[in-house]
Amino acid sequence: MPPVSARLPVFPWDRLEPYKTAAAAHRSGIVDLSIGTPVDPVPEVVRDALAAASDSPGYPTVWGTPALRDALVGWCGRRTGAVGLDHHHVLPVIGSKELVAALPAQLGLGAGDRVAFPEPAYPTYEVGAVLAGAEPVPYRDLPTGLDPERLRLLWLNSPSNPTGRVLTVDELRAVVAWAREHGVLVVSDECYLELGWEADPVSVLHPDVCGGDVTGLVAVHSLSKRSNLAGYRAAFLAGDPAVLGELLAIRRHAGMMMPSPVQAAMIAALGDGAHVTEQRARYAARRDALRSALEGRGFRIEHSEASLYLWATRDEPCWDTVAELSKRGILVAPGEFYGPAGESFVRVAFTATDERVAEAVRRLAVA
Repeated sequence: MPPVSARLPVFPWDRLEPYKTAAAAHRSGIVDLSIGTPVDPVPEVVRDALAAASDSPGYPTVWGTPALRDALVGWCGRRTGAVGLDHHHVLPVIGSKELVAALPAQLGLGAGDRVAFPEPAYPTYEVGAVLAGAEPVPYRDLPTGLDPERLRLLWLNSPSNPTGRVLTVDELRAVVAWAREHGVLVVSDECYLELGWEADPVSVLHPDVCGGDVTGLVAVHSLSKRSNLAGYRAAFLAGDPAVLGELLAIRRHAGMMMPSPVQAAMIAALGDGAHVTEQRARYAARRDALRSALEGRGFRIEHSEASLYLWATRDEPCWDTVAELSKRGILVAPGEFYGPAGESFVRVAFTATDERVAEAVRRLAVA
């Protein structure tokens, strides 16, 4: 059997390096809009909590402190509308990407099982299936037309990375009903839930979607985007206590413990809405500026009603677009990274600083 690494797709970002080099050669430097990494400060309330908990010599618990679980349950009730949750319905995890990549294997999936995920989509859904030895099954639009045979895990992603598409309550309700009919676990990646612009994203845990019953449903949430905590690796799961209990047992054996200071920082971040409002305002201004500049340059923006990206096209091969923009010192992500459905699109992140976004707008306006 070949090594696992040989079965994985080529790491996509390596293919972007020549264009990054070209963009960096611009006389005014690169404007990197390819990766959605936060650039703004970590909120002071979060840094203070981290510092106050820095003297933490003992091992943390995998399940998190009772105070953290209180914070997770409280936030879920306020933001997702979920009802009836308690500590058994939540589980902190060490960043959502780690969870996405490891989840199929941790659930015991393997050869003969199928894992479905949207296309275009974050590549790690496919990676997680491959690492478990399961069959990856991409789907477009909604998954309700899939063959449910041997389908064990169904990923949703709303708001979507890369497209910014938001699934409606009716669409989510239909997917949940279909999955329950066929005994398929639904895991909904909702890491951009608080970053809706032209739509109000709804969680799969909302009673209007699931009828107040979270059986067979797990939602994935992250503090990386809404609180600038990508460097903290702070995320969590919420939903079916039977599924989370199994994951907790596995993660205890594996020692997957979130550091105690990070747990304290999460409590502070989840309890403070002011910094989220402030950060949203920053992103909204950057989004508006880049959207207008791209449309002025002949791009069409599709979906993009939420998340931190603009899904842009000029109806040409995505690598042609990447190459043209790199000559202007602007680096974007080719849509092909996210599956064949993205081959004529680029993903433009608006996570750069105000100065760099303004510079990109200036360059796009030049004939």
